[in-house]
Amino acid sequence: MLASQDMKRVGYRKQRKRAIRLSGWFALCVFFCFDVAVVWAQPQNEGHEPTGAIGWVPRELLDRPVPLRQGIGKVHEAVTTSSPEAQGFYDQGLAYLHSFVWIEAARSFHQALRLDPSLAMAFLGLSDAYIGLQDFQTARAAFDKAQSLTGNANERERARVAIRAKQLDYLQDSGNLQKYFAYRAAVTDALAASPNDPWLWILRGFAEEGTPLAHGQGGTVDTIAFYQTALVFSPENFAAHHYLAHTFENHGPAEKALEQSEEYVRLAPAIPHAHHMHGHNLRRLGRTEEAIREFLKAEELENAYYRTEGIPPQYDWHHAHNLQLLGMSYQALGQMKAAEAAFREAFLLPAHVDFQEFNRRAWPEFLLESGRPQEALAASQELEKSRWAMGRFAGHSLAGRALLALDRMEDARNELALAEQEMEQLPAQVIKSLQDTVMLRAEIMLREKNWDKGNVLMQQVEEQVVAVPGPDAWSEALFQLDSIARIARDIGDWDLAEYTAQKMIRHDPSYAGGHFARALVAEHGGDALIAQKEFTMGEKLWSKADPGLQKPRAQKQ
Repeated sequence: MLASQDMKRVGYRKQRKRAIRLSGWFALCVFFCFDVAVVWAQPQNEGHEPTGAIGWVPRELLDRPVPLRQGIGKVHEAVTTSSPEAQGFYDQGLAYLHSFVWIEAARSFHQALRLDPSLAMAFLGLSDAYIGLQDFQTARAAFDKAQSLTGNANERERARVAIRAKQLDYLQDSGNLQKYFAYRAAVTDALAASPNDPWLWILRGFAEEGTPLAHGQGGTVDTIAFYQTALVFSPENFAAHHYLAHTFENHGPAEKALEQSEEYVRLAPAIPHAHHMHGHNLRRLGRTEEAIREFLKAEELENAYYRTEGIPPQYDWHHAHNLQLLGMSYQALGQMKAAEAAFREAFLLPAHVDFQEFNRRAWPEFLLESGRPQEALAASQELEKSRWAMGRFAGHSLAGRALLALDRMEDARNELALAEQEMEQLPAQVIKSLQDTVMLRAEIMLREKNWDKGNVLMQQVEEQVVAVPGPDAWSEALFQLDSIARIARDIGDWDLAEYTAQKMIRHDPSYAGGHFARALVAEHGGDALIAQKEFTMGEKLWSKADPGLQKPRAQKQ
């Protein structure tokens, strides 16, 4: 048996590895901020209370009055206030927080503070909304105001303020594991005093993620029990269902994720993100037409909100994200015209953080996959002008691939070198998850007929892209595999083409492209039976593809 100190050391090493692993995973999430300490140290606005914008949203939008709304999920957390109306707006802010609707959460908390300026928990809620907007200086200012008002707060509320203090300390120094343990211990201590509080169980799930920024998206098998316990004390708690859906998306089974997203939609039908999540869980299970309906419902709700509230869609992080998943779903069905419209619209929206910029690569990737390398090159060159290394990295990587398609080998090599230079500016845990330059290097090798090394490298790329957790990465991996299969066929590397086609079908048996890819390999190898079977399956799966879409066909014997 290990001695006590040895056990502590083992536990520390385990938690350190876990925190590092989760930080690397979260680098692929929408809200990731690559160097939290640097961003915190560089004020985004002048003064203690910024006056121009908070994060990327004009302060005026966040301060606007807001009514009470229905359909956003019913939640309640009793807070110290003499105003029932303030309590109602606090609960609304809490509901919006747990659906990542940062603008409406901030508006609701401000409305609560108009009714009760001494409501400490509303300032605490504002600090969380500002973390979502990645304005850590303003989040700290809102927290300081909450802390100054705790004299009238009860013990439970003071415990919540103490938790946020430790969370912000860890956020400011996210490489410090002692601060992580202190943050997690603060939640555990609060639970010991209030074991029936569902919101504390949710916060305990957050604390287990290993990063203070994930907001429930970094869930593992270790967080499931915390969210399930929250449901024991609050059975209709949509937030717990939301975070369970994210957890099962990351670790499976996919059917469990779908069950949780169904509950999320049932409990919060007016929230676009609820429909979006349900959509990508349907897509994961091959129910693509149903997925498209959910993405379209999310878009319908968003557009109605923008019109009614007079809020430009560029300030809503979720809008471009939903369009990209909608585009990939259309693409999976061979509905390329609709896919193109969705990808193009998403690309035209401005990015406000580095990973949003990285995600804009979906448009030039689609152009490449559609056999339009010149247009892909132009879109990639726009990304090369990004103010973020992440965007420039994506731009140079994709420009290299477009140049290869245009038979400009030396120019492609130059783009590879530039992409690798940009990659040096990214954290090591992020680099491990990115295969863009590796894929470009492998393609260069293959086009030079260095198939032995190129095949090994490309197969490594395939293993890496399908291993990234989450539904977004799952969809992206499918089209990356499709690109590799096409490259392999173009250069006559039929071993790689066969390997990749099989991998595509295992990854998503409902995608016609995988079956067409296998059919072409079988046809080349003289296996007419397999070729015909796979062509037939591909035709069936693309029965609702665009009229006139060029599909692979078996050669007449």
